[in-house]
Amino acid sequence: MVMFDYFEDVLEGVEFLIAVGSIVGLLGLFVGLIFLIWGSKRMRYQMTGVVIVSFILLAVCGPDAGIKYFRIFR
Repeated sequence: MVMFDYFEDVLEGVEFLIAVGSIVGLLGLFVGLIFLIWGSKRMRYQMTGVVIVSFILLAVCGPDAGIKYFRIFR
């Protein structure tokens, strides 16, 4: 019984990390696109990397995992 409780806690932690990755990906995509449009040339170069990493996070974690986990739009 103790092993099952341990694995259940580990899975809850993984689910939390996926939800946080989804929120960070959405936030990074939003901020990155804003600075890509209105930022300086140096800022655009840096935000290109942020947008790429955000797309990778959203591909891995899913765009709605964090919204459902944290119940943002309910």
